[in-house]
Amino acid sequence: MKNRVNPELVQGLDMFQDLDIRPENLPTIREGAAQMRQPTVVDESLSLTDEIIVGPDSNPLPLRIYRQNSSTETLPVLLWIHGGGYILGSIDDNDDLCMRFAKEANCVVVSVEYRLAPEHPYPAPIEDCYAALKWIADHAESLNIDPNRIGVAGASAGGGLTAALTLLARDRQYPSLCFQMPLYPMIDDQNNSPSTNEIKEGFVWNQKTNEAGWKMYLGELYGKNNIPAYAAPARAEDYSHLPYTYTCVGQLDPFRDETLSYVTRLAQAGVDVEFHLYPGAYHGFEGINPDADLSIRATNEYIQAVKNGFERLEKVKS
Repeated sequence: MKNRVNPELVQGLDMFQDLDIRPENLPTIREGAAQMRQPTVVDESLSLTDEIIVGPDSNPLPLRIYRQNSSTETLPVLLWIHGGGYILGSIDDNDDLCMRFAKEANCVVVSVEYRLAPEHPYPAPIEDCYAALKWIADHAESLNIDPNRIGVAGASAGGGLTAALTLLARDRQYPSLCFQMPLYPMIDDQNNSPSTNEIKEGFVWNQKTNEAGWKMYLGELYGKNNIPAYAAPARAEDYSHLPYTYTCVGQLDPFRDETLSYVTRLAQAGVDVEFHLYPGAYHGFEGINPDADLSIRATNEYIQAVKNGFERLEKVKS
């Protein structure tokens, strides 16, 4: 299997051996991930502001807001949701990417520190994300953002939460979203597609680690047939009236086939969708080897997709 990996992406892959993901091991795994994180170098043209709002269970819900210092115009806004299998990850993980979105896509970015499983299983993480989204829409005037140009994006579990959040916002009829970008999203709890059976071990995230993540996220719901679509968006029966979508996945990602199915069903439901499949790429490849040509191209496409998502609405209006 490793001989199918794009040669540019092989470096560092062996560092990511299969994690022994059990609740008792999570503090150590989380601490190790935090120690690997590079310190953020803030672009002087941008401001990063940390805010704490009241979450859905009266819990403190941290947000980080990225915006250009020189901008006085009313801008679109992107809610960013970090990844980590619903059990790992932090608001600190994607500062560099969020800064690029703010600067190059000319938008305000709000990143949310949602609560993690297993301490806080479904529905806590998705309700935290909805609380952040609602706060953005409710405070559009004070944030100087355009309430008609709100987008949501995230990768892996953040992509799963993105896909779930667009369903939730549609069904609650607030707020209106113009764009979503669930990157290689974790959306199918059944974990039995051809690609998950193909990627059983290694490759950063695989069938075994995926099972552990879903078990902790769903808690008592795991293994049941009536899993809510807001927990596992692959379970949704209706994808109509969702916003313009950009998504992608690597060919060696266990989420390949659930993403392919998701794209197909969005298109069949009349949703405008753009999709990219990266050959020789595994889960989270652009984070493991960010300087590889393929990683640079993929990240640039994320930036362009956000720009397109916001500009597309303006072109439709004109």
